[in-house]
Amino acid sequence: MQRYFLLLNAILISVFLVLNNSSCNDNHKIEEYTHFYPGEIWNDDNHEHINAHGGGILFHDGKYYWFGEHKSETSNAAYVGVTCYSSTDLYNWKFERVALPVDTDSVKSDIVEGSIIERPKVIYNKKTKTFVMFFHLELKGNGYDAARVGIATSHTVTGPYKYQYSQRPNAGFWPLNMTEEQKANTEIVEDFPEWWTKRWLQAVVDGMFVRRDFEGGQMSRDMTLFVDDDEKAYHIYSSEENLTLHLAELTDDYQSYTGRYIRIAPAGHNEAPAVFRKGDKYFMITSGCTGWEPNAARLFSAESLWGPWIEHPNPCIGHSSELTFYSQSTFVLQIQGKNDAFIFMGDRWNPNKPIDGRYVWLPIFFNNGLPVLQWAEKWNLEVFD
Repeated sequence: MQRYFLLLNAILISVFLVLNNSSCNDNHKIEEYTHFYPGEIWNDDNHEHINAHGGGILFHDGKYYWFGEHKSETSNAAYVGVTCYSSTDLYNWKFERVALPVDTDSVKSDIVEGSIIERPKVIYNKKTKTFVMFFHLELKGNGYDAARVGIATSHTVTGPYKYQYSQRPNAGFWPLNMTEEQKANTEIVEDFPEWWTKRWLQAVVDGMFVRRDFEGGQMSRDMTLFVDDDEKAYHIYSSEENLTLHLAELTDDYQSYTGRYIRIAPAGHNEAPAVFRKGDKYFMITSGCTGWEPNAARLFSAESLWGPWIEHPNPCIGHSSELTFYSQSTFVLQIQGKNDAFIFMGDRWNPNKPIDGRYVWLPIFFNNGLPVLQWAEKWNLEVFD
């Protein structure tokens, strides 16, 4: 009888341990998202906050791939590289890998630990079957003086991407919409001991910085990429000391420039461009230049990528619209399988703890033909139905 009770006791203990272990596993099970929660912690499949800041998304072979900056606890510099996540529903993201790792050899590479790698975007070239990544690159130890674009490529979407080179775009080429008079203007930066005067702003409009950087190439900082319906690709970036946007046509392999480019909103002081197309009209959402602090979004539209680009009022409405809901634009994503459905992707920066930067994704609606952004604490793709 005693052995019977000992056996029964052992069985009960085993059952308790199994049930308890099952309960613990359930407590740690990651629930799938069914909605977006702008500004909240957004965990990946490893239950870690997604680390893909200033990013962009590529849809390829039935999946979305999100590329972004890996941020550390204390620094906005690159100590890991560009990360890649994948998703089939846009709510739940799987960490794939570090798609473009930083290098440790500062002699052979520009993308070393401690350099600045920002706003990576990836596009796919159907002709060459190559994935091409562009990013804003600043050389280690030089602050924001380099103002270069970096280019990396891969034959698989998740990488690893191979760093090719960096440059300032369009050296030796004039913008298509710069007049002969502006090209011949002799005013130089040194003529203006004081910036932001009326005369200085007019000199910027007249291409003073374009002429200064003509031989070495134009400055390239905050940026995005856009592939049009005809498979032509374009690089849109803040240039001329962040005072003017440039839109530049890429070569057929997407890895260099044709020399055809235009200036948009000279002296307008725009950064963080995000370009998309709805029907026969192109739109661009940008921000002002206030460092890590949020400001009011700007909106531009054009009938052609080559302009003219017309500025419209702030597309945000409602509470905190003057601060773009405490975020800054990085990309506009067109949703597959839905007509004219677009998501505004923004970053809520945290310079004191960069890794904790949040993502503000909001649906884009249209009123009188223009994009409108309104705050939502919780939403899903059904809003487009």
